[in-house]
Amino acid sequence: MIAPRIRRMLAAAALIGTLGAVGCSALPVESGGSDAVGDPRLDGELTIFAAASLSGAFDRLAADFEDLHPGVDVRPINYDGSSVLAVQLLEGASADVFAAADEKNMTKVVDAGLAAAPETFATNTLQIAVAPGNPEGIRSLDALAAAGLTVVLCAPEVPCGTAAHALLDAADVTFAPASEEQNVIAVLSKVKSGEADAGLVYRTDVLAAAGDVAGIDIAGAERATNVYPLVSLEDAANPDAADAFVAFVLSDAGRQVLADFGFGAP
Repeated sequence: MIAPRIRRMLAAAALIGTLGAVGCSALPVESGGSDAVGDPRLDGELTIFAAASLSGAFDRLAADFEDLHPGVDVRPINYDGSSVLAVQLLEGASADVFAAADEKNMTKVVDAGLAAAPETFATNTLQIAVAPGNPEGIRSLDALAAAGLTVVLCAPEVPCGTAAHALLDAADVTFAPASEEQNVIAVLSKVKSGEADAGLVYRTDVLAAAGDVAGIDIAGAERATNVYPLVSLEDAANPDAADAFVAFVLSDAGRQVLADFGFGAP
């Protein structure tokens, strides 16, 4: 027997596929005022917890999802480091969907019985973020250990920090970071404001901040690729909308949005 949650996921995937096949065009409004686009049965609020690096892409996905399902109101998404979000969920925070920037923090949520069968939907790698024009002439990880540089990283327990330390260890580069932040947005902000000369962030963050920072490629960055899983949570207050959102992110339309924001395929 197929579990109710799996049945919902299959139904949501079928709906997204059907909409994609017709180009997500508007459907006629039925007499009685049903929704003009998408599934009129979906309504209510949807609460999403997502890794900070997903902020631009998930804001777009949420807006597109609301266009498909006018009865659903996606609340302002809770963006933070995946480890911070996982702790919030383990401590009882209420959410419908969780999207993490690594499998380790998703596993914590699954092992606690809060979710099952997460789906991988994107990948990401790190770059060195520097001021426009790269005034310090930073070209590689080795350069980050130069005297006088102010370099910021994500904290080791945060996915971007785990990846950063993996790359630094592999390159045998050691230095004392000026700070270790709880999410990648904080690292990027310090580079943008001039508080730091450089920081290790995702290439998607550099792309989103084009003009405010420049990105330096890291040799071997693919050795610390972040894999992004998402899942509708078992105690979701709006399980149907949660399953439909997950299916939308996994759809061709959702993957195109992710690609537009620089994410790699899973």
